[in-house]
Amino acid sequence: MSPLDDFFVFVYSEKGLSRSTVKAYERDIRFFRSFIQPKCLLFAQAEDLISFLESRKGKGLSSSTIYRNLISLKTFFRFLKQENFIKTDPALLIDSPKLSQLMPEIMTEEEIARLIEQTGYKGEIGLRDRAIFEMLYASGIRVSELCSLDVSDVDDQTVRVKGKGGKERLVPIARRAIQALDNYLICRKEESATKRVPLFVTRRGRRIGRTQIWASIKQCARRANIKKNIYPHTLRHSFATHLLDHGADLRVIQELLGHADISTTDRYTHLSQKRLHQAFDQFHPRP
Repeated sequence: MSPLDDFFVFVYSEKGLSRSTVKAYERDIRFFRSFIQPKCLLFAQAEDLISFLESRKGKGLSSSTIYRNLISLKTFFRFLKQENFIKTDPALLIDSPKLSQLMPEIMTEEEIARLIEQTGYKGEIGLRDRAIFEMLYASGIRVSELCSLDVSDVDDQTVRVKGKGGKERLVPIARRAIQALDNYLICRKEESATKRVPLFVTRRGRRIGRTQIWASIKQCARRANIKKNIYPHTLRHSFATHLLDHGADLRVIQELLGHADISTTDRYTHLSQKRLHQAFDQFHPRP
């Protein structure tokens, strides 16, 4: 096997990482390999990694995605060094971005309203997208979790979500999101009651995917003249930050988001503080 294949076997069988995490590592490393070609991975240098990360940033990718790219490469080259495939680890001296550089883009409450308004009130697709946006912002669930929902997972007050690691949680939903969902389901064609019925479907009646939701959000963001780099996870970040801004307890937000570790949720505290200082600098007469 090649060093790359050895690495994938190592992270999957020995480190016990999930299949989705291993797939993410694989994508990141293959992107890097394509970037430095014709140079071999075993001869990569720190300058190659820096140029690669800069190119990813230039494509408008989120800070969290670029951070994951770096972590994948750090893990890979550390493995190569430990297994004596290389003598020097080119990623060793590359610092991980600081927390302030990893803060996700957050939409204001006014921008959220403008984004949702762009979906419109008519037609199955417009009503579907409106219900999707409302649910993402009202519940804070991941887009992958939303895509896997069935009609039976939602009632008048909560949604049953299957999160990472197969863990289920019940998340409350705002009335506005329930109303948007009802409007969408009413205009949909009747489905067989004898099978699992996807909550959100494409024009052809198939379960909707993340790519289609990403495209819809990008399109609506352009219509709303929102200049920020908006993607589905932005609604989740905005949900958490707005709850914190309005006084919600961090432990409650952790439960709603399905975070196993409170430290993952804690970054929203830093983000809220950042917004606080920005508001102070902007509005205080003598900052």
